[in-house]
Amino acid sequence: MNWEGPIILLGAIALWLWASYRYMVRPTQGTPIEPRPGAALLLVDLQTVYWRDDTYDAQTRARVEAAVARETALAQHRNQPVIAVRQEWAGIGPRLIAWIAMKGHAVKASPGTELAAPFAGQADHVVTKRVQDGFETGELDVVLRVLRVGHLRIAGLDGTGSVARTAQAAINRGYEVTLVSDAIATARKTDFDTVRDSLASQGARVI
Repeated sequence: MNWEGPIILLGAIALWLWASYRYMVRPTQGTPIEPRPGAALLLVDLQTVYWRDDTYDAQTRARVEAAVARETALAQHRNQPVIAVRQEWAGIGPRLIAWIAMKGHAVKASPGTELAAPFAGQADHVVTKRVQDGFETGELDVVLRVLRVGHLRIAGLDGTGSVARTAQAAINRGYEVTLVSDAIATARKTDFDTVRDSLASQGARVI
């Protein structure tokens, strides 16, 4: 039997999946923004499908819920917008990887992609993202430009995933970034410490 054809095909599929995964987790560079006076609270991936006992323990969820409520009240007091970014994996490669590696969580049109009950109604604007980087589609860029936002206070999950990629993409564009530590959930705290330090070395503020 000639194995050359199947081997080449499998290699091509593996390469395509690898490229799709890299696309899912790589922060975009974007265009540097002009100086802007406004600030906004950015809530990342606080969705029903993730906000469960088997993902984050009750103590972590209670901490983040209280911190997000505090940050939302503070933003409202300052007349600053609250923007929620929701995950819906889209595209053949990301959807396939999400089904294989993530039990299909947050695939476009799947159950649970809405904001979890503790955060429902808190956002003034809701943006849908297709990969970990909330800026990838360009929709968030437009919202922030219209609102004249130059400073982002970032909360949500996961600290080593979408929060990290979105924060990095914001820094790449020249936004002032503040990570609100007690409003960020992470499954791997040690890894988040490394990510946080890397973002801080690039100018992000950690509170």
